[in-house]
Amino acid sequence: QVQLQESGPGLVKPSQTLSLTCTVSGVSVATSSHAWTWIRQPPGKGLEWVGYRAKSGNTYYRPTLKSRTSIDWDTSKNQFNLRLNSVTPEDTAVYYCASDCTIATMTCATWGPGTNVTVSS
Repeated sequence: QVQLQESGPGLVKPSQTLSLTCTVSGVSVATSSHAWTWIRQPPGKGLEWVGYRAKSGNTYYRPTLKSRTSIDWDTSKNQFNLRLNSVTPEDTAVYYCASDCTIATMTCATWGPGTNVTVSS
């Protein structure tokens, strides 16, 4: 059974880099049997995908965030990480990691509990 847990700072200052980690248990993050996704939900808004690695191994980023976003994997720790550069208050959101998502409908097989991130000085 796949389980996911996000971790990272709850408060980030504008222009800094947001770094979040998703720790995976129950399966190796290196497997090609699962796709791994970062999703966020700004206050009062719907879910939006940030980036994901498909089962094919290709990585995709939300077009509006692509220039500021990177996702990498630490197979030794069974984690995958999100970095979002040059954050603004508009990046304030609950951030989730998830597996095996249908991006069009934002439905996923497994979700982490989410972590609140506020961008403020």
